[in-house]
Parts: sequence; C-alpha cells; structure tokens
Amino acid sequence: MTEHASSAYGLWFLVIANSAVFILFALSFTKPETARDWRSFGAFSAFIIALFVEMYGIPVSIFLLSGWLQSRYPGLNPLSHDAGHLWWTIFDLQGDPHFGILHILSGVFIAFGFILLSASWSVLHGAQKAGNLATSGPYAYVRHPQYVAFIAIMLGFLFQWPTILTLLMFPVLVVMYVRLAAIEEREIRLKFGNLYEDYAAQVPAWIPKIGSAARPHPDGV
Repeated sequence: MTEHASSAYGLWFLVIANSAVFILFALSFTKPETARDWRSFGAFSAFIIALFVEMYGIPVSIFLLSGWLQSRYPGLNPLSHDAGHLWWTIFDLQGDPHFGILHILSGVFIAFGFILLSASWSVLHGAQKAGNLATSGPYAYVRHPQYVAFIAIMLGFLFQWPTILTLLMFPVLVVMYVRLAAIEEREIRLKFGNLYEDYAAQVPAWIPKIGSAARPHPDGV
C-alpha cells in the first residue's frame, strides 16, 4: 500500500478503487451462482470494504485507541498511515512497516489465497460441468479449498492492517464458512454416496496432511 503523509485518511477514491480491485479479482475466480455462493462471497466482500474504509477512509480503530496509543507512544502521530499498521505500532517495531515481516507474511497469505481460489475454481467448474466429484488439484489436499482461500486472504490482511471491526468479523466469518461447508457436504453425500465417503476418508476438510494427497477417483475430476 502507498504510504501517505499526516493526512492519510479521507481518501475515498482509494477506498473504492482498492475494494473494487480485490472484490472483482475474487469474483473472477469464484463466479458465485447459488444463494449460498453469494452469501459466502458477500461476507468476504464486506470484510474487504470494512478493511479499506479504515485503511484510507475513516480510521475508526485509531480514533477509539488514540488515547491509549498516545499515552503509550507519546511521539506517535496516530493519523499517519504507518500508525495504522497496528501490530507494528503496538509491538513498537522499528523501520518502515511496508518492508517488515508482517507485511511480507501478509503478501504471502493474500497471494496464496488468490492462487488457491483460481486453482480450486478451475477444478470445481470442470467437475460440475461433467457431473462429477471434484477430487484433483487443491481438492486432493483439502475438501474445501475455496473457503480455505477466503480465510487465508482475510488472515493476510489482518497481518498487515488489523482493525477492531475486521478482527471481530474474522472469527464470525470463519464459523460461517465452516457451517456452509457442512451444509455442502451433506448435499454432496446425498448426491455421490459412497464415492464421497471414500474421498472424505482420505482428504481432510481444512488442514492438508503434509506430503500426501489423495489420488483422483476414476469417477471424479
């Protein structure tokens, strides 16, 4: 993100532009069709908008924490862009936060999430067109790679720019994705029966087994 001078907020063009870029980028990979798809994508979009509103628009978290921040860090300019990198500020890390380990981790998680979204959609779309079960690519490692991707992207942004609202939203959205995944699994079990049972016995739902992947089933894609 671009570093600004002391008047780092009220930049609504950047709020709209950044929100649109990330939301449309995710939309190009997920292509929601059902009401459930739109619900999961809408929740992700709400997180992104809340993030960029505080990053460039109105720093609500900074305002709420300003008294504590200025008492603990007397020389801090709470309205500077750097101060918005709250982990960097709270842990009193030195140097430019844009080149720090947290920003690097953020980039890694965000990039991983979008790559996983893209790869997952490619496999899932092919399986749906063929009327088969998705079992290859990312689906050979976890059963819900698209939801894992959304969580990774949100976690990446929290490393870079935590806010009170997005920190509260994150666990709520994770629970929502877990519940949506459970609903989807019940529907897929009804459709594919033992084929899905065999697949689920080999492939974890969320955290892959290191060094192992399920072999695609002959009736899967």
